[in-house]
Amino acid sequence: MSEKTTIYDIAKELNISAATVSRALNNNPKISESTIKLVMDTAAKMNYKQNRLALALRSGKSGNIGVIVPRINTNFFGSVIRGIEEELHPNKYNVIICQTHEDESREIENINTLLDAQVDGIMISITNESKKNEKIIHRVLEKNVPLIFFDRKKNIDGVSSITIDDFKAGYIATKHLIDQGCKKIAHLCGDQSLEIYENRFKGYQKALLDNGITFDETYVIQSKSNIEDGISVTNKLLQLKTPPDAIFSASDFAALGAIQELKAQGIQIPKDFCVVGFGNEPFTKFMELSISTIDQSPLEMGKMTAKVFLEQMNNTEDFKMEKKIVLNPILHIRKSSSRQNL
Repeated sequence: MSEKTTIYDIAKELNISAATVSRALNNNPKISESTIKLVMDTAAKMNYKQNRLALALRSGKSGNIGVIVPRINTNFFGSVIRGIEEELHPNKYNVIICQTHEDESREIENINTLLDAQVDGIMISITNESKKNEKIIHRVLEKNVPLIFFDRKKNIDGVSSITIDDFKAGYIATKHLIDQGCKKIAHLCGDQSLEIYENRFKGYQKALLDNGITFDETYVIQSKSNIEDGISVTNKLLQLKTPPDAIFSASDFAALGAIQELKAQGIQIPKDFCVVGFGNEPFTKFMELSISTIDQSPLEMGKMTAKVFLEQMNNTEDFKMEKKIVLNPILHIRKSSSRQNL
């Protein structure tokens, strides 16, 4: 294997000092444009690669941003990452993506790895189990590394966040079901230790109250964001003495499982039972029985997360600025809950 080209090789080729080569490669204003061009051209010809870690140590900037998500195999997080990259790439930043798989210890490991890699900032959607990780979050802040929450967040002073109005989302989804004539509305909720799921539940509860429907706690069951849980939870609901006539699910995947179980039991949707999901996953609109759902605007969320980071980096007077941006949820009404044409 051939040895890597060094600045000393370039200096020898051009008969100039290694210090001059180093300054030219870093666009030092003391070096003439003609010399910079000559060094750059020679470096390219000799296939010279700068040591990014060494450069980061010298400049204090790596040009890398860490993005931590629970998982990337959903349209939501994939779209958020796309939005982040679309804003950061023109500003010469590269994105390093990490997954926690809803494992708090893995989340801590990811943060430590990104800090060791000298990233210029960390953008994170916390795990379902994030109950003991405030120590590592404060380590990020102590190192003056910008930290921004998106979707799932903790309320920490000096940390910006970009979320949607989950309370409003829960409210409008439930109100829509009430408007369709549903009276016994169940809620497949997420982990209530996470603020987003707690707020969706509170929105659901308030919509019932405002419309004169008594809240029944037996209609609220925690469900994981997967099809299998949606099936099993719906089966339990249908075995109640007074089963529900609608479901508002905090997840599109659980909503899909609910629909599969309802169909298996011969229940007609939406004539006898209505379903609304959450997330606007692509499959929700392409199914024969399309699923009504809440759109979280993930692309916009990603772009806003990146913009807040860039604004923070460019604001030398208030490096630890804090912004709380709340996006508006959008309800897409589809066949699973629309009784208008029946």
